[in-house]
Amino acid sequence: MIDLDYLKRCLEDLVNTPSPVGMTDRVATKVAAWLETMGYDVSHTRRGVISVTVGSGAPKRALAAHLDTLGAMVTGFHPNGRPRLRNTGTWAARFAEGARCTVFTDAGELRGTILPLKASGHRFNTEVDTQPADWDNLEVRVDEAPAHEDRGPDGSHAYPIRIGDIVAIDAQPEFLDNGFIVSRHLDDKAGVACILAALKAIADSGKAPSVPVQVMFTVSEEVGIGGTHGFGPEVQELVAVDNGVTGPDQATHDGAATIAFRDRTGPFDMPITRHLVKLAQDNGIAHVRDTFRSYRSDSAAAIDAGWDLRVGLMCFSLDSSHGWERTHIKSLEELTKLIIAYIESDLVPLRG
Repeated sequence: MIDLDYLKRCLEDLVNTPSPVGMTDRVATKVAAWLETMGYDVSHTRRGVISVTVGSGAPKRALAAHLDTLGAMVTGFHPNGRPRLRNTGTWAARFAEGARCTVFTDAGELRGTILPLKASGHRFNTEVDTQPADWDNLEVRVDEAPAHEDRGPDGSHAYPIRIGDIVAIDAQPEFLDNGFIVSRHLDDKAGVACILAALKAIADSGKAPSVPVQVMFTVSEEVGIGGTHGFGPEVQELVAVDNGVTGPDQATHDGAATIAFRDRTGPFDMPITRHLVKLAQDNGIAHVRDTFRSYRSDSAAAIDAGWDLRVGLMCFSLDSSHGWERTHIKSLEELTKLIIAYIESDLVPLRG
């Protein structure tokens, strides 16, 4: 039995816990504690990936979802003293404009808002509308008195912010009564929540899978190196859990899980992909098949890193990925069912 209330509680807590690339310890500690509460033994790699083994013995297959999210870093200062930013991960500047944020400094946390350089209509008039959306045209307005009241000739303030400070973006989640969930950072914290709900259901059932599974939570997928390490030596197949793109010419929709047949790196392992399709069919799981042209996941990172693995990808629906994201609880539920079915299934036979 899938506990959807647990899934939603986990998801809300996850998106409200800052974890931009480079600063994932806080959310990893939280997820590790939840896993231990379920009775799983948690291991950590030096880079910060956490994993558990479900079942007895050396794991033969793996599931992976990523804890890291998009974010930004302070790279300098504008003449007015406000911090310059550069995105961490593939994130358009237009979605950063107006975002509330936290700057993590050596001395503590500062709240602020990411604004275009020309933000005041009363000052810049129509230039507010014509300034290009670009990271060079953004600044952080810090909600803090400057470190001292002295001003330079240009009027700049001094704040306790330094180059290299990480900036985390507020998620601002909304869980609507009609099942829609709107938030930043659903990629991939919704996938993480689905895996946690699946592991809880398996732990509550008291039935271990016949094929031991390594469940991994990676920490740098948004910069392309999430699933590059940490797999057990006997793992032979990997399925990533991540977002499925909704939009024109995409089959993915909010009422189903998505089974991906390829991403921008090429086709996934066909026997594993067809295995996922058959599991969905046999278990009455609402699903669609889709392909993605401008997207890669932990599976692609594992292949690029040289791991001798056969890989696949299963997804929840996501509208406006890397922007103001939206999914639906129905898609999350169906994906959680598919995760459980995959964990409980036999290994996919090797070719030949």
